[in-house]
Amino acid sequence: MGFWEDKRVLITGGAGFLGSYVVERLKKKGCKSIFIPRREDYDLTKIEAVKRAYHDSRPGIVMHFAAKVGGIGANSRSPGEFFYDNLIMGTQLIEEARLFGVEKFVILGTVCCYPKFTPVPFREEKLWDGYPEETNAPYGLAKKALLVQAQAYRQQYGFNAIFLMPTNLYGPRDNFNPRSSHVIPALIKKCFDAVKEGKDEIIIWGSGKATREFLYVDDAAEGILLAAEKYDKPDPINIGAGFEISVKELIGIIAKLTGFKGKIVWDRSKPDGQPRRMLDTSKAKKEFEFIAKTDFRQGLKNVIDWYKNS
Repeated sequence: MGFWEDKRVLITGGAGFLGSYVVERLKKKGCKSIFIPRREDYDLTKIEAVKRAYHDSRPGIVMHFAAKVGGIGANSRSPGEFFYDNLIMGTQLIEEARLFGVEKFVILGTVCCYPKFTPVPFREEKLWDGYPEETNAPYGLAKKALLVQAQAYRQQYGFNAIFLMPTNLYGPRDNFNPRSSHVIPALIKKCFDAVKEGKDEIIIWGSGKATREFLYVDDAAEGILLAAEKYDKPDPINIGAGFEISVKELIGIIAKLTGFKGKIVWDRSKPDGQPRRMLDTSKAKKEFEFIAKTDFRQGLKNVIDWYKNS
């Protein structure tokens, strides 16, 4: 029998972008009991709903993906919500999992946990060496608090919780809402809209000098399930693709793939966000043999094709 075939799994955010890919992979692995608490039925910021979710699903494994997320603009508009919602959901889910006797709890952290000026590539040991980048610090610090909780619960109660830090995700079914989308869907939509409306220029936030690392969402799902099966340590662990690309180079590739031939104007009055981002992925390879497989340009083409046909 495979690892997942007799497991009862609760996945918060299971109907979301990343969660939907994890659910698909779990079903392929033979998992027959997957419970997804929908927001309209279970408001996980409320303790009564958290208790009810555990009572209704009786899980052995919990994967916590539900989060309030967004790009620089969304984080800047609602920092209080980004802090409170992410902190309260996670801390209540972890405490109730402990009381319920859950055998394993998988916490999805974020690259935003890292300090603003972390040396590249980001090594897990550098996580506490400074304050996160200001525009997403409330979100990043709320997630880091869950790492502290997980480590404290492991120490005091023997609670098996792991903390994974994926880099920026992308892929088909991403969020293309301009008020809350991340950089890749935002740039794809800008280019498509410009082509459709016959515009000869698009305006992009920042200078284009900031760098990012992007992980294809299905690769991320594979990495998370490998960690859930094989990783059982208090130390946080990176989930990434191990490459770095500037926003300027990124928009060049996206413009070419979407057929936008106009001018790119940089609005330097808007923030770049964190100056550089790239994870050291050696621990994930060592601990549970995870290596990202999807070629970046092919991944971008997959997203653009999906968006074009959606």
